[in-house]
Amino acid sequence: MNTVALLSRDTLLLKQLQEAFARSAPQLTAVLADDPRAFDAQIAACWFPLPDSLASLPNLQVIHSVAAGIDHLEHDPACPDLPVCRVVDPGHRQGMTEYVRWAVIHYHRGFDQVLAQQNNRHWERPLQRPASQFRIGVMGLGSLGSAIAEDLCAAGYDVRGWARSAKMLRGVQTFAGAEGFEAFLDNVELLINLLPLTHETRGILNQHTFERLAIGAALINVGRGAHLNLEDLQQALDRGKLRGAMLDVFEQEPLPASHPLWTTPGVTITPHMASAASHDCIAEQIAENFRRLNAGEPLLNSADRLLGY
Repeated sequence: MNTVALLSRDTLLLKQLQEAFARSAPQLTAVLADDPRAFDAQIAACWFPLPDSLASLPNLQVIHSVAAGIDHLEHDPACPDLPVCRVVDPGHRQGMTEYVRWAVIHYHRGFDQVLAQQNNRHWERPLQRPASQFRIGVMGLGSLGSAIAEDLCAAGYDVRGWARSAKMLRGVQTFAGAEGFEAFLDNVELLINLLPLTHETRGILNQHTFERLAIGAALINVGRGAHLNLEDLQQALDRGKLRGAMLDVFEQEPLPASHPLWTTPGVTITPHMASAASHDCIAEQIAENFRRLNAGEPLLNSADRLLGY
């Protein structure tokens, strides 16, 4: 039987994925973990799987993230040592680029200041600065980060990028590795994080990182919640080192209603909406990997669990 097990703690997503498989990959049977047919599943399609859910599938051959990242698989500590794939959707790149454009303009043109002024009925026009005088740093130069860095460069911004290994991007000054990190951060006014979550990048948005930025810089985190040290962020905001932060990802999602971030001045919260692969694209790419698995061909968009991407 051509069976895919859908594993997630997000019940709405599970329903939407089942509908997408029925629509775009009807040759496969997409079932939930509690369905007896899941016993025969060769591929598990995952987004934050519940603990021990993967180990309960004895015929599993491939673990497939339904997103570009694979770090969420850590939420199942018993995740078996099997090939891992991810979804790469061109529409995901477009959506992320649109979100970041909005966030960049929010800080570049001072809309954060204007919205704060409105609460006090205060009228004061922010200074208008050329994009070329606004220094942006992009952390992570994979398919998403590279596209965003080049998009912002084409819009006239002063863009620099940093990644684990050396990259070459047209019009973008690039830095690599631990030895290039501090030089990359120097006087950046807007720091955008798109890194994958690995042991090396966990907690990388911390006091040391913030200290290297320009006074009054802002942060956009569209990577993972675990990249950010919340205590260090709060301190940087309180003393004016950072003027604000736009946060789309959190270690616990949804962010609890009682969390102080909801009311922290200068913080904008969005509900993990920067971008996501379309459900039909997920179904189509998993169906293609199901075909490749049965044909003995190399899998599409394989990931390295040791590297984290």
